[in-house]
Amino acid sequence: MQAIRVLLVDDQPMIRTGFRLILEAEPDITVVGEAADGVAAVESARSLRPDIVLMDIRMPNMDGVEATRRIAETGSPSRIVILTTFDLDAHVVDALRAGASAFLVKDGPADSLVGAIRTVAAGDAVLSPRVTHRLLDRFAHLGAPASPDVPSRLGALTSRELDVLRALTRGLSNAEIALELGVGETTVKTHIAHILEKYGLRDRVQAVILAYDCGLVVPRGPR
Repeated sequence: MQAIRVLLVDDQPMIRTGFRLILEAEPDITVVGEAADGVAAVESARSLRPDIVLMDIRMPNMDGVEATRRIAETGSPSRIVILTTFDLDAHVVDALRAGASAFLVKDGPADSLVGAIRTVAAGDAVLSPRVTHRLLDRFAHLGAPASPDVPSRLGALTSRELDVLRALTRGLSNAEIALELGVGETTVKTHIAHILEKYGLRDRVQAVILAYDCGLVVPRGPR
């Protein structure tokens, strides 16, 4: 099995060293490079083509949000996991909008870091129900529109794909969606793949953001 290739991006050398020690203790993960700011991160992502970019959100020269946006705009296959000192804040939301697949707080347990990297590398996105609700609530504070009707922008989706998209906004896993809709997991994966393909989305995080931006779902208020 080919190891997951990770690029570490943080302006603090000691933090990069700590993450390297954690990740390289895993047999299926290898650190292929390090960068101390967003400018170097964009260049390293281009030259090294890592599977995962572990990106600090606050750095000099270019922050993690802009670096994420630039990497995503190149069509890079690298997936980005945002690192933050704080929980879900406006900067994290901006990074998710820019193309990040997950975010983690720096003081979280090591197994959460390793698990997130494996999950994102497998093509999924780290988005729990709690984080999904808080993400939508944050968008509510930013003043995004909401509508009880199916927005015209989502007209390309079938009724079943809309059902799946609504389930994604609740943070349900593929297995949970399959159980709720009475279909197989393979069918759910196919529907999700169609949603992502029709709207040029990278993963289910982006699908949730699309659903809210279009007004398909309405937040229930702060949590």
